Amino acid sequence: MNAGMTVQSPVFLESKLLSPCRHGFFTRIGGVSEGPYASLNASVNSGDTPDALRENRRLIASAMGVAPEFLMGVTQTHGTDVASVSVPWRTGEGPRADAMVTDRPGIALGIITADCGPVLLADPARGVVGAAHAGWRGAAAGILESAVVAMQALGARRGDIVAAVGPCIGQASYEVGPDVRDQIVDAGTIEAPDRFFHAGAGDRLHFDLAGYCAARLLACGVGTIDVLGCDTKSDDTRFFSHRRRTLGGGGPIGHQMSVIACG
Repeated sequence: MNAGMTVQSPVFLESKLLSPCRHGFFTRIGGVSEGPYASLNASVNSGDTPDALRENRRLIASAMGVAPEFLMGVTQTHGTDVASVSVPWRTGEGPRADAMVTDRPGIALGIITADCGPVLLADPARGVVGAAHAGWRGAAAGILESAVVAMQALGARRGDIVAAVGPCIGQASYEVGPDVRDQIVDAGTIEAPDRFFHAGAGDRLHFDLAGYCAARLLACGVGTIDVLGCDTKSDDTRFFSHRRRTLGGGGPIGHQMSVIACG
């Protein structure tokens, strides 16, 4: 961060369904990182400078009304493990998991994405919240259902859970091969999974990740679901995107964070 630089406040999106809980799907806008990480990069594994990351996470925590040391993250693996958070851990020392749940007031759960689906969940009446990282592999493997089960273990009621699928790569931007379609179909769980694929050029298909995540949540009994419908790949002003970076020839990239806290 340059001396005297004016920092814009972090910009984040919200879901009306989650309004009883503090939450935000943060964009890339409003941090201090520079270059390919500009500006609200939140990933400690991105190669960004430690000072910039520390300040960006402080800004995110402040926007959510929590202390920086209570903004939790995990080492995401595209798996189905869920961390139940009762006490905070140091930044960068979270367990290997792709979702977190908590019933502790003042603890915020932060999920890192740059095309995958950030899913925030809450049972506001019982003070239980969750956050999940859902790429197609994790969604097909059952990360969202695992998060719901972990919330139930803390006292949430499945039918009273509300969820929001935040900014992720949109169907028009998400070209995949037939192998992805086969694995989604083989995963079962929901009816007519082919409806989440539109034909592209040759054997290419366009996959509706957000719609698939919402369908998985609905099938497992989540009461109400919101889909924000923002395409991270096509909106380079507001979002980091792995697919856009790959198509552009590679190189360093930042990640946005989605956060929820209750109480």
